[in-house]
Amino acid sequence: MLATARTGEDTHREESGLHRTEQRDRTATATMSIHIVALGSECPGGVGPGEEIMSQGQLQGGLLWSYLGHGALVGPCDLESSLNNPAFMEYTSRVFGDVTVVVRDCPSWDLLDSDWASVRKVLEQADILVIKYSVTDKLAFQQVRNGYAPRLRPLLRHWGVPVILVAVGARLNDEGPPCTCPLCASDWSSCVPHSEGLQLSRDLGATYLELPSLNHVFVGRYFGSVLEYFMIQCLKHKAKERPEKRRGNKVNDLRPPHLEQPARLPPIRVEESSFSQDMQWLLERGVQFADVAFYASDSGKELGWAHASVLCAVSPYFRQLLLGPKTRERPQSRCVCRERDGGPHSLLSTWDGGIIDDMPRSDGHATGRLSRLVVKDPLLCMCLWETLMFIYRGAWEWEHLQEALEEKLKNSLAVAQLMECIRSLIGKERGSRDTPSARAAQLGPQTLVNLFNSPLYSDVIFMVQGSVLPAHRAVLVARCDVMAAMFSGKYAEARSRVVPIHGVSSDAFLSFLEYLYTDSCCPASVLQAMAVLVCAEMYQVKRLQHLCEVCVCAYLQSMPSRELASTGISVVRLLRRAKCHNAEQLYVWLLHFIANNYLIFSHKPDFLELSEEEREQVERLRWPSRGYLQELSEYQQRRRKLRKSRCIVM
Repeated sequence: MLATARTGEDTHREESGLHRTEQRDRTATATMSIHIVALGSECPGGVGPGEEIMSQGQLQGGLLWSYLGHGALVGPCDLESSLNNPAFMEYTSRVFGDVTVVVRDCPSWDLLDSDWASVRKVLEQADILVIKYSVTDKLAFQQVRNGYAPRLRPLLRHWGVPVILVAVGARLNDEGPPCTCPLCASDWSSCVPHSEGLQLSRDLGATYLELPSLNHVFVGRYFGSVLEYFMIQCLKHKAKERPEKRRGNKVNDLRPPHLEQPARLPPIRVEESSFSQDMQWLLERGVQFADVAFYASDSGKELGWAHASVLCAVSPYFRQLLLGPKTRERPQSRCVCRERDGGPHSLLSTWDGGIIDDMPRSDGHATGRLSRLVVKDPLLCMCLWETLMFIYRGAWEWEHLQEALEEKLKNSLAVAQLMECIRSLIGKERGSRDTPSARAAQLGPQTLVNLFNSPLYSDVIFMVQGSVLPAHRAVLVARCDVMAAMFSGKYAEARSRVVPIHGVSSDAFLSFLEYLYTDSCCPASVLQAMAVLVCAEMYQVKRLQHLCEVCVCAYLQSMPSRELASTGISVVRLLRRAKCHNAEQLYVWLLHFIANNYLIFSHKPDFLELSEEEREQVERLRWPSRGYLQELSEYQQRRRKLRKSRCIVM
């Protein structure tokens, strides 16, 4: 009996709880209301501007009144509403139990012109708009389509109100929609066809309905189904906008603390490439390391100097011309010239014995190997400097070359002829486009890639940890200031062909040379990137140093948390090396990286190697912060207490 009594008490408690829930939901639903605005008349002729708006009998015979049924009542505030909006007749009803429906009906379109501002306020409050017209009243339909639809269209699009367009009086057709074509209707000239009503609904963005009459079958089944759908959607939309929720709205609900996003890591700034400018400097001022001399074919005048390594790397014609069979005999005359087989016969040629040793030059320097070329083409002889500048800058700036040639020659035909000669000199196919692109600009530094680690025209050899690395003094001097001072001054390296390198690994120095030749650097790991960074700092190549910093950051940032916690790479020691080798951007970035991954690095032994100042900065930037961890601990304690209290109650 005791168990039965307890069960009955629990059942009564549950029933009372369900009753309170249903009553609360019903009260919340009762506070909702749906405002429907109806425009137009479903009867032919409508209501004139001087007539009464709508009698009680006409109101009860209308479309919306027929749907709402006996529950429709004229509102008690009808007098005030009629004074504010004389064009509308207002009445109310209830649907879905306790949902109030407020209908404002205007049977005549002419009444809307009396006060359009008040009409617009009524339309702005509408949840659903119903537009009615009679199929047999074509004049009224044309008035709506031509006069009022253009005024309503922008308002409806702005408010997003659902619209129902109802055509009353359409004829029945068993095989499809009601037909009002001339073959089926004797009064077709005064009736609104189906196509025009459908087009008006598309213009207004409305749902189109055709009702043969206003009996309960058509009104309840067709019109009522569409209207109920829009009313349900309206109720759902209003329920979402309610500030309070029906379930789970407890003031004492525990909410976890908000975890802010970690601070953004500082960016690593890299200078723009100076490869083209460095090669231009080599052509203008690197005469000390030049090994190719150009002479005019008619006068034998010296035209300029260049570097065989650069010319052979860019132009296949120079490669064939300079690397052919060599003789050591001096020319008997400056006019005795010989051409290499297979090259353009009218551009350049070499003297017999064109490659000589220790040939004195006009600048006073001597070189161990000198190639003398004769320029036979008169246009190329006039514009040799512009052509060499184009080759040294990567042989892709065709527009700049054409502008320079036009400015010097002042003859478009001569410019076109010389451009064709330069194309053959570079080895570019006839008819290919000369417009530069971003891809061509990126490939500009790749012109010397064939010289990298190649003995072709090599004049210096680096010995690094037993490895032999050939190089070219001209490229080294143009790309590295330390190399320029080393090979240009009175140092031993300037007179020696073999140069030993100490304190750097062979892989790191090879990557360093690769950057000098290709203007790019792709270390395979974090440790290799740091080794190249040390080499770049040793030779004061700032851009390479910053590229290595970017590589280190990219490798560390791509590691997942588990790999970062188990890796053998010490980020704190990387921090020490970055500070030792003046990598300021990497040093600051690593401090922020340690702070953003504080929970991982704080448990590692090398975390204690941080200086006091560095540790203070990491603690200040740490993520998650101490405040959040304290709030999280308090939240977990309150949650455990709440669970224990619930278990005791159960």
